[in-house]
Amino acid sequence: MNILVADKLAESGVAALSAHHHVDVKTGLSKDELVAIAGGYEAIVVRSATTIDADIIAAASRLRVIARAGVGLDNVDVDAATKAGVIVCNAPQSNVISAAEHTVALLLSLARNIPQSHAALIEGRWERSAWTGTELHDKVLGVLGLGRIGTLVAQRCHAFGMRLVAYDPFVAPERAARLGVELIPTVDEVLARADFVTVHLPKTTETIGLLDAERLAKMKPTARLLNVARGGIVVEADLAQALEDGVIAGAAIDVFATEPTTVSPLFGLPNAIVTPHLGASTEEAQDKAGTQVADYVNLALAGEFVPSAVNVQGGPIDDLIKPYLPLGDELGRLLTALGEQGLGSEITVEYLGDIADADCRTLGLSVLKGLLSPVSSEPVTFVNAPLLADERGLHIREISDHTSEDYVSVLRVSGVTRDGRPVRVAGTVLQPGDRERLTEVWNTPVDVEPTPNMAFFRYQDRPGVVGTVGTVLGEASINIAAAQVGRSEVAGEAIMALSLDEVVPPEVMDELVERIGATEGRSITLA
Repeated sequence: MNILVADKLAESGVAALSAHHHVDVKTGLSKDELVAIAGGYEAIVVRSATTIDADIIAAASRLRVIARAGVGLDNVDVDAATKAGVIVCNAPQSNVISAAEHTVALLLSLARNIPQSHAALIEGRWERSAWTGTELHDKVLGVLGLGRIGTLVAQRCHAFGMRLVAYDPFVAPERAARLGVELIPTVDEVLARADFVTVHLPKTTETIGLLDAERLAKMKPTARLLNVARGGIVVEADLAQALEDGVIAGAAIDVFATEPTTVSPLFGLPNAIVTPHLGASTEEAQDKAGTQVADYVNLALAGEFVPSAVNVQGGPIDDLIKPYLPLGDELGRLLTALGEQGLGSEITVEYLGDIADADCRTLGLSVLKGLLSPVSSEPVTFVNAPLLADERGLHIREISDHTSEDYVSVLRVSGVTRDGRPVRVAGTVLQPGDRERLTEVWNTPVDVEPTPNMAFFRYQDRPGVVGTVGTVLGEASINIAAAQVGRSEVAGEAIMALSLDEVVPPEVMDELVERIGATEGRSITLA
């Protein structure tokens, strides 16, 4: 079969592909050039330079697999590929060691002012006293995100004698304790305690702009910040101002909101170290990315299962549970969002009614995939979800019960938040048409269709609340597609569930919570 390598790939990767197929290496192609030739290939391999969009996928009539030799998939239209029946895969573990080591390299450079003193010396200035550094030993390292890379950084810094604290609501305290890490419930508390803060969070709507002027002000004036994760999590202009004003002592940044870039307010600051997204730029990482992705392409073209496929649901699925797979993902995402401060280490998944007769293991994976997707820095699939859960100390307890009071079948997911509050969601699929319904939110009965954008509120039941919510959203030009209120008793606690045409901005959510006196409010994306 024919494979197009559209970006520079390690020679070992090209060799592994060439052993089984015909390979054309054609880099730097424009979109029009790709559209013109795409129809001749069964596989396309890219890195970050080339974008494979819906037009290219539509033109590639023989295409069976798109492979990204790296972690992210921002440059591949996964939805278009899925609709076309094309497998999309990546090499999610290829750069974790390199990224962790680059973080440690920047950490040491920050502590000892290595780039600044080097620059002064080669410019003819012996400034030994000007660049006095600080030891890492006995300093507090704050890790934001204790996934694979964050864990590797923590392990390496433990060897320096650093004290480790971390924020990650989706890592079990027992697992963190085994790593010698103290889990902290909020980002703000980590910032206040740490001497060095390193960011290893995924880039999501919740984390974009997370470290802004307000949060940077919570850090010690002697503290230093590192970001080798994703650009945009740290607000560069705010960080530059904080460095100039002495709010914090230093920063090391490898990733930027816009890349490539040669312009940033951080460039030229004496207490800022910057590198051009070098986290994965080692020979070993590039070699691993090439060989891993080559193995996956060969599997896909042979018709075999691809472990890193992000849009393949796995093996044979019982027809009875197939309509429940999207619902399982949505319930998992919903539970994660409602347990905003983090969930305990055990999640219960109940299969009630007729679906209890089926093999529901894949359905459990669907829930797990939804639970982890909002908090993982890499794509979560049916294949890697159990591994990612195990790394976080998260366990699924599955219960099958043929009893279902109100519906033919119900899927229910529940857990306990870190502060001891139970949280439970449930849903069903109605026939005909496989219509999904949420039947329980925050332990309260509801009846609403899940949509990509939703909002939920808990408040004391009283007249006028629905009208107030509609007014505030109307003033914000946000359309309500559907609304439903559930309650257990008159004048007791009520749950309002809204299906919306767009995401509710944080400032609008804050206003709604205040206006209706809600005890909790969440704007949630279930897509």
